[in-house]
Amino acid sequence: MALPLHAEAYLDHLAVERGLSDHSLAAYRRDLNLYGTYLEAIGLASPVDADAEQVAAFAAWLRGQRTARGRPYAKSSIARTLVAVRGLHRHLVRDGVVDVDTSTELAAPRPGRSLPDTLSQAQVDQLLRQAEGSTPAHQRDTAMLELLYSAGLRISELIGLDVDDVDLIDLTVRCVGKGSRERVVPLGRMAAGALRRWLSDGRPALEPRGPMLFCNARGGRLTRQGGWKIVKRHADAAGLGDAVSPHTLRHSFATHLVEGGADLRVVQELLGHASVNTTQVYTHTSQARLRALYDQAHPRADFDVAPAAGRTSG
Repeated sequence: MALPLHAEAYLDHLAVERGLSDHSLAAYRRDLNLYGTYLEAIGLASPVDADAEQVAAFAAWLRGQRTARGRPYAKSSIARTLVAVRGLHRHLVRDGVVDVDTSTELAAPRPGRSLPDTLSQAQVDQLLRQAEGSTPAHQRDTAMLELLYSAGLRISELIGLDVDDVDLIDLTVRCVGKGSRERVVPLGRMAAGALRRWLSDGRPALEPRGPMLFCNARGGRLTRQGGWKIVKRHADAAGLGDAVSPHTLRHSFATHLVEGGADLRVVQELLGHASVNTTQVYTHTSQARLRALYDQAHPRADFDVAPAAGRTSG
């Protein structure tokens, strides 16, 4: 069974915008294939055609399915599949394919929220140094990476920027995020310097055909996939592994702000989150890192050490 219509675009969104690993993407693909099997069984060619009742019935259908070994699907597998289906329907609304999210009645057990992957400050420096160079491509890549980390932008926000969206006097960048919400984010001086070099030297050399801030070698606006490949290429060259994506820099931006003492509401506004609950995950990331540093550094962090002889509690 082929993937449901529009599923490939959703998987591309998960890879580029969310930075999901190949393993996670493969799981989403399997789950959406299963949804495609269900749609075919009830005579629908696309999730676009499914109403709320049909989508809600998918959960009951799924609970009645068996694995290849004849066992019922595990609750965790069912939850993951329903999350994938809800994500697909929400993506259809975001992309303007449909006006109404028909998956809102799809009851899915809420899985535990995983902490986002982040880079240490030293790793960010390593990545940024890797992109340095005097060619137009190097100047563009350095400016892109600096801006992703300095402003915490999504890759779609970055490639959507025009030259006029950057104010190198007030050191701000104006971008449009999810839900067409516009926000203005401060720029660091390192990012501003990289942008000045790109705008004065690198960008004119590539002869851009429009107002876009970042262009490709042919002068056209970069695509999300093109921006993602640039980040991946420099991350691989810096030896940072396959897990680094544009979204990793956004996560790192937020985590480092929280670790530096920034108020959570400020971080929410900088990221463009509609709810502070979404931003809350970065406090957990910060606490996890603090725990790791404590366990490594404190002489009495090892709780497996036996108490000294003769010592009693009380």
